[in-house]
Amino acid sequence: MTNTTVILKQGDDGIAWVTLNRPEVHNAFDEMMIARLREIFYELEQDNHCRAVVLRGAGKSFSAGADLDWMKRAADFSHNQNLADAEYLAAMLNSLYSLNKLTIACVQGAAMGGGIGLVSCCDLVIADINTTFALSEVKIGLIPATISPYVLSAMGARNARRYFQTGEKFKGRRAYELGLVHELTTSEDEMAAQLNVMLGHVHTNGPLAMREAKRLIMDFAGQPLSSAIMADSAERIAAIRSRAEAKEGLKAFLEKRKAGWISRNNETGEDSA
Repeated sequence: MTNTTVILKQGDDGIAWVTLNRPEVHNAFDEMMIARLREIFYELEQDNHCRAVVLRGAGKSFSAGADLDWMKRAADFSHNQNLADAEYLAAMLNSLYSLNKLTIACVQGAAMGGGIGLVSCCDLVIADINTTFALSEVKIGLIPATISPYVLSAMGARNARRYFQTGEKFKGRRAYELGLVHELTTSEDEMAAQLNVMLGHVHTNGPLAMREAKRLIMDFAGQPLSSAIMADSAERIAAIRSRAEAKEGLKAFLEKRKAGWISRNNETGEDSA
């Protein structure tokens, strides 16, 4: 059976469009959606042509979190079955968080529970100001366990102490203040325009440099400054300076021209999906 719970579209411009495709349940995810997302993120990890990944939800909402029918089935699972189920979700989230591309979430309607987990795993989040957010797991006797490392990184422990335990709803402005959201918009057109601005930046950057810049963060964040870190960082800049991309970028800058990786059709970052 074809798994259409998530749709992947890729254009010639190196942008991948990943759309959660269960609008009838506000893109709540079940085991089928989790499996498809994990498959897609693995595929994009290996795709050197891909520069950035845009994650969005079909219909009114980004994602309402876990699907109720899926949770009903899980209620009858053994401990080992529940553990395997949770580990599979954790692996999917980590595959998004560590994906070697810029990841952008476009969020509208609602981002609840696991939906906030997906948001927190992305590098850049653009949200409609009227989006409703909630870490509502405690409302049904659960905890936001598998998403917690990413949400803690996004909003900080102090804020998480409140929202993990109250389960209260909050809107886009508050999500922006908490650090969950980078850019707020007030309409679909404004969101599309803001996304195009971000993708415009992507198209002017060296693809390898972007991947290696993200790897710096993945490897160095939270690490104490040490002689090993200093040596590693020096080795990385020395290595990338010798690559053809860096040589072309510097040469283009000095010659006051566009670098070879920039094409006329890619400068605006238009949606090719």
